[in-house]
Amino acid sequence: MSTVHEYTLIRSRRKTLAIHITKAATVEVRAPMKAPCADIDRFVASKEKWITAHLGKLISNLAEKSAFSLGCGDKLTLCGKEYPIIAKNGSHAGFSGENFYIPPDLRPEQIKPMIVRLYKLIAKQFIEPKIAKFAASMGVAPTAVRINSAKTRWGSCSGRNSLNFSWKLMMAGEDVIDYVVVHELAHIKEHNHSQRFWAAVAEAMPDYAARKRKLKDLQEKLSKEDWD
Repeated sequence: MSTVHEYTLIRSRRKTLAIHITKAATVEVRAPMKAPCADIDRFVASKEKWITAHLGKLISNLAEKSAFSLGCGDKLTLCGKEYPIIAKNGSHAGFSGENFYIPPDLRPEQIKPMIVRLYKLIAKQFIEPKIAKFAASMGVAPTAVRINSAKTRWGSCSGRNSLNFSWKLMMAGEDVIDYVVVHELAHIKEHNHSQRFWAAVAEAMPDYAARKRKLKDLQEKLSKEDWD
């Protein structure tokens, strides 16, 4: 007989059973209000292999994330390429084209905030010209452009056509950055993900689907790094 994983039961007016693995590596089962406990247990037992696999992957990622640190000798990704971090006399961080540099003798807790500020500066300088280029060809005009620290979105477009981009996007390859820019600009035409929206994306970037898939690789990498 299969062992039933421990789980937190959440009942609601939903009609089906569903399993959710939380970021804290716990199991949640979402069930209809009157679903019998025996049926829920059987459902969870039937998903044992899936639960074990996903929990194992998440726990591994959490272990790597907790061990994540930045310092001289480590590498950072920019536009899909890795560059080493070196120490350089001065009071600020920078990027030389060949390496990232930080002031010497920084305390560990000082390094990450300084690197994040640098990424945001690079993102603004790098992304804004791309927005201007693609906006002109697509016949749209954003009202504002901001770089933020969004945890779950690479980019977003507000109802007032203000665009936001996560600084983490700068770790993607340039072709992928271009896709996210086009994606958000297309939302100025269509504030949804309808067929008309994807048609606008495809018109500006026919190979967008291949670029979109590459974002999953970056998301997997970032799931093992603690940037929060």
